[in-house]
Amino acid sequence: MALSLGRLTVAIGLTFALVSCGASPTASNPAASGSTAAVAKYQEYEGLKGQERRDRLLKDARAEGELSLYTSMTADVADAITKAFTDQTGVKVNLYRAASETVLQRLLQEASANHPGADVVETNDREMGAIGQENLAAPYTGERRDMVGEAGRFDSWTATRYNLFTPSWNTNKVPAGEQPKSWEDLADPKWNGQLAMELSDYDWYLTLYTYWQQHGKSDSEIDRLFADMANGAKVVKGHTVMGELLSAGQFSVAASNYSYLVQRVADKGAPVAYQPFVQPVIARPQGAALMKNAAHPAAALLFVDWLLTEGQQILVDLRLTPSIEPEGLKDPLEGLEVIPVDVDKLLNESKQWSDKYTALLEKSDRIGN
Repeated sequence: MALSLGRLTVAIGLTFALVSCGASPTASNPAASGSTAAVAKYQEYEGLKGQERRDRLLKDARAEGELSLYTSMTADVADAITKAFTDQTGVKVNLYRAASETVLQRLLQEASANHPGADVVETNDREMGAIGQENLAAPYTGERRDMVGEAGRFDSWTATRYNLFTPSWNTNKVPAGEQPKSWEDLADPKWNGQLAMELSDYDWYLTLYTYWQQHGKSDSEIDRLFADMANGAKVVKGHTVMGELLSAGQFSVAASNYSYLVQRVADKGAPVAYQPFVQPVIARPQGAALMKNAAHPAAALLFVDWLLTEGQQILVDLRLTPSIEPEGLKDPLEGLEVIPVDVDKLLNESKQWSDKYTALLEKSDRIGN
């Protein structure tokens, strides 16, 4: 069944077992669980729509003077987004950028100390789910949220973009027509020693595993397919590094890189490709949330509104996949089967799938950083 990304549907839960993070910060942080000044401020804007809402938010955000944004966006994306937001609104952005796990850890530490650090956080689905489970985020009810597909609307956060997992290949090492045409093709022995797998992609792993189960494969068949992929595979930490090493010819095929990273290096002349897409295309939501203890609530709400409006075109310009297709943009995934990362499994069974994926790669060679 072919689905437009904006129309993806899936039943999604929002519970998350935080491992090694200590006691819940909500236990010692009344602001995280109760009503706050920021939440009350968000509610003041709920009845406003369209230009009236934008004008009011602009006025109030400029009076606040700044926005604190925590994100795991790559540096070039974060710089482009924050510059455009400041240029268009006049609101300065104080940016904290780190790996998604580090962003979450900082938020939890600040919540424990009752410190209002971030106004808005924008990061990966796993960490966004944890933020929601810890009750640190306030609901976003802007009218643009209704334009995001069901798979990108959560109780405490809203998808702003998607990362698309897809096989990619070095065109100097893989002649046209010989590239993988299905996920099963990655298990072909011809790729032994020439296939790379990313160290932490257990979200891709569990979603593909579940998809195969739903389409009639037995667990033993699925385990064999993944074992054949891992046999002789090179393990890489980080998708950016994976793209760089693929470009350099360190291996022939990358199992599950993000399409936008491959496209970026291809645009610079690297001998890499990912199209035609292997189906199903696996889409992982990245999203934004308003923080309950935000020191600058008007700026926070303005930023999320803006990111789901003008910001969507900037994401497109950066080769990212927006959660709302800008007007006039042809859906690049039209006619393809697209499935979202199974966030319910990701959050409820995180350790189980992480451990299983780690065991799968245990005997594979690690390269790069």
